[in-house]
Amino acid sequence: MNPSSTPVRWAGIAYVVVTFLSFPHPLAVLPGGVLDLGVALSWFSPAFLFLAIDGLAPRNALWRGLMLGMVSNAAILHWAYVVTVDYGKADPLLGLLAPPGMALYTTVFVGALAAASAYLRQRGLGRIFVLAALWVAVDSLRGWVLGGFPWATIGYAQHLNRLLLGIVTLTGVYGLSFVVVLGGATIAEFVRYRRFDFEMRAAVACILLLHALGPFLYADEVPTDAETVRIGAVQGNVSQDAKWLRERFSETLVDYERGTLEAAVQGAQLVVWPESAMTRPVQLDRGLRSRLSMLARDSGAALVVGSVGTEVDARGVVSNYFDSAFTIAPDGGWLTRYDKTHLVPFGEYLPLRRWIGRIAEAVATGIAKGDVTPGVRPFAVDLPLASPSSVDSPGHRSVRVGIPICYELLFPDLVRRFVEDEAGVLLAITNDAWYGRTGAPYQFLAMTALRSAESGVWTVRAANTGVTAVIDGRGRVRERTEIFEPAVLVADVPIRPRGFEPTFYVRYGDVFAGACSLAVLAALVIAWRRREDARPEEAQASR
Repeated sequence: MNPSSTPVRWAGIAYVVVTFLSFPHPLAVLPGGVLDLGVALSWFSPAFLFLAIDGLAPRNALWRGLMLGMVSNAAILHWAYVVTVDYGKADPLLGLLAPPGMALYTTVFVGALAAASAYLRQRGLGRIFVLAALWVAVDSLRGWVLGGFPWATIGYAQHLNRLLLGIVTLTGVYGLSFVVVLGGATIAEFVRYRRFDFEMRAAVACILLLHALGPFLYADEVPTDAETVRIGAVQGNVSQDAKWLRERFSETLVDYERGTLEAAVQGAQLVVWPESAMTRPVQLDRGLRSRLSMLARDSGAALVVGSVGTEVDARGVVSNYFDSAFTIAPDGGWLTRYDKTHLVPFGEYLPLRRWIGRIAEAVATGIAKGDVTPGVRPFAVDLPLASPSSVDSPGHRSVRVGIPICYELLFPDLVRRFVEDEAGVLLAITNDAWYGRTGAPYQFLAMTALRSAESGVWTVRAANTGVTAVIDGRGRVRERTEIFEPAVLVADVPIRPRGFEPTFYVRYGDVFAGACSLAVLAALVIAWRRREDARPEEAQASR
């Protein structure tokens, strides 16, 4: 089967444009103010990439992949300019370099994907199913190498595809990536050969079958007799450039107190504040601790408060700072503190500080002058709830919650561990003020929705400037706020009972991605052996 002689023009440019448009971006003229075309467009992103490197040797495919990866990822990460210049107060020139600088990491993986696919094609192994497995293998590597940065994984573009989304209970987001690349590789093959062969038909059949099965693969709905907790999330809407100002702290505290009491009036039994809502170290400020305890008693609600955690050494000096969530009982008693375990590179710690510390500093100044310290592990927390008869007595009711903090929500294997520890609901806290009015808050919301779909539990997301949202166990955003507006969101949230069978993904994690990686490794070994076997024949022919 020979490829079509008709050249595929502008495939590289089309790849950049389609990849950018496959993820949500703000557009005020649309209902909801968001342009989200991923369900329809994302299939063409891998198609155009494969067509852009068609016929190239692996080395040339590597360089073209690096070029296209840099442009497309820098476009998606355009919000890095806002982070560094508007709020990091960096020089605008540095701000212009920030998106491509961040894109360097993801670009390496696009280049590796292009080179590996070209290598496999040379050996007769780089067709549809192998390419889909290769894409998943590279995506999974991007999720953990040097800490990982899995922003804009292609599977997230399908977050609104209700027919397909159910497969994530088995495969995580990587299953969506696999299906999208099956479609894209099939499109590319058809453009190349103008034929519809057996493997193309098999790929299309697989895509249709998974769409048919997807609705039956969602996690079981929470039983109708399961406990429901009325949960409130307070969106303080504190500008990032004012957030850490000492003179702004009292006003911020009053705003959150007012929002908490408003949620309590609406019946909230549990109220969640965003990441670092309180910028003073709670453990070191007795007055603040007392005031928060009083707020819990006055509202009759358990509180989850994002703030700065500290660790003190034997001399009484603060030795470590943490990005933390503090939990407070309705009677004002202080409970468990959860510390963020997966930190933001260049935001909460500086990689390779010893070598580059003099020329670069963390953007997220405020929590600590140096690096923030990571927590030990993800774990769920038990929160008592006030009894209906008495605010002063927490009674015997409690809810077990997981509290993923901001960047942790990018990592499906990390978030599933909260549910593995029997969390019945996720309380996701974040500060998206850094991103400004870009597509990042909406892209981050889509990633959070996937965490609910994978685990089968509801998520209440509290964001400083939005998007604050309530997401059900099938990844549907039930309610959400607008960005950069103060808001209080209250909803009745079903709690997944303890002992209720978790999803396959919660129990076993990324076995699908692991299987794809093993399949690709086997394909690469076969390709290498074919090359070795071909060498004696080539040598004989050259005599």
